[in-house]
Amino acid sequence: MRTVQLTLDENLVRDVDRLVKQRNTTRSAFTRDALQEAIKAARTREMEEKHRAGYRKLPVRKGEFSVWEGEQEWGDE
Repeated sequence: MRTVQLTLDENLVRDVDRLVKQRNTTRSAFTRDALQEAIKAARTREMEEKHRAGYRKLPVRKGEFSVWEGEQEWGDE
């Protein structure tokens, strides 16, 4: 692992310290988890935007997926 230095405001540090104490973890572990979740969320938003852009560029045509309608199973109907 690599050590990095961050500048955070006092309120944020206080809130993090409160949480890490409750969760019996460390600032570093909490920060790693938070950054990993933020990266995952950013990648998800990026992929969602790519999908939106693709559908704007090439919208679904009427009947495009109708071939699959007979394959749907809705459980106990």
